[in-house]
Amino acid sequence: MEKKNSTQVHVFLLLGFPDLADLHVLFSIVFLLTYILTVLENMVIISLIKTNCELYKPMYYFLGQPLFIEVYISVTIPKLLANFITEDRSISFVGCMTQLFLFSSFMFNECVLLSAMAYDRYVAICQSLRCPAVMTYQMCICLVVVSWFSGFTVSLIKISIISQLKFCGSHVINHFFCDISLVLNLVCTDMSLAEMVDFVLALFILLVPLFITSVSYLLIIMTILHIPNTHTKKKSSSTCSSHLTVVNIFFSATLFMYAQPKKIDPFDLKKLVSAVYTIVTHILNPFIHCLRNQEVKRALKKALYEKIGISKVSRSIPSLQMQG
Repeated sequence: MEKKNSTQVHVFLLLGFPDLADLHVLFSIVFLLTYILTVLENMVIISLIKTNCELYKPMYYFLGQPLFIEVYISVTIPKLLANFITEDRSISFVGCMTQLFLFSSFMFNECVLLSAMAYDRYVAICQSLRCPAVMTYQMCICLVVVSWFSGFTVSLIKISIISQLKFCGSHVINHFFCDISLVLNLVCTDMSLAEMVDFVLALFILLVPLFITSVSYLLIIMTILHIPNTHTKKKSSSTCSSHLTVVNIFFSATLFMYAQPKKIDPFDLKKLVSAVYTIVTHILNPFIHCLRNQEVKRALKKALYEKIGISKVSRSIPSLQMQG
C-alpha cells in the first residue's frame, strides 16, 4: 500500500451539500421545521399510545418503540443545521465515532423491532386463538430488550474495530454525517478485517430481520387469501398495511446504503438516499401509521374531542361565575 501522510486525523470535515451553498438559509429553515415536526408528531403518537386504553396492545407497544427511536434524527440533523448556519463543518474524531455508533445502533434497533412487529401481526392473524397466550407482556418486553441489545452490541463491535484504524491524509467526508463507508475511505492502513466484520454484521442484522418479516407476511397473505368473509379479509389487511409500507421504505433504503462492501467511491446518489432515509421517511412514518390505521385515527379523534371539550368547559366557567 502506498504510504500516505502519516499525520493522524483528529478532526473530520463534513462536506455536506456544497452545491446548495446559496440556499443554506432556505434549507436551514426547511430542515429545522422538519426536525421539529418529526419530534412533535412522534411524541404525540407515543403519548397517545401510553394514555389510550384501546391501544394497550402488543402491536402499539412495538409501534411506540420505533417512533421513539426515530428521534435518532437528533444524531444527524442538529449537526447538519450547525453546518448550514455557522458554516463550521468540522467534527472531532470522538464526535464522529459517537455519531456512527448512535446512528447505526438506532437503525439496527429499528430493523429488529420491525421484524418483531411483523411477527406480532402473524400471531394476531394466523394464530388468533393463541395470540393472548403467545404475545404476553413479558414476551413483548423480551423482544424489545433483544432489539436494543442486538443493535447496541453490533454497533459497538463495528465501532470498536473502526476506531482502532489509522486515519491519515484526507480528512474530508463527502456527506452530511459520518457514514461508515466514507469514513473507511480515509483509512491508510490495512482494513480488510474491518471491512469484512462491518459487511458481515450489516448483512446479519439486516437480512435476519428481513427474512423473519418476509416469512411472516408470506404466511399472513396466505391466511388472508383463505378468509371467506370479505369484511374480515379487509380488516385483516388494513391492520398490516401501514406497517408493511414502513417496512418497504426502511429496508429498500437501508439495503441500498449498507448491504454492500464498505469501501466505495463517494457519490451523490448515496448521499441523496441517505437524506431521504434520514429526514423524509421519519417525517412520513407517523403519518403512515395514523392515516392508515383506523384504531389510531379513532384514538386521535377521541383525544382531540376531549381536549376541545375540556377547553370549552374551562372557558365557560368564568362566564358562569360572572353571571352568578
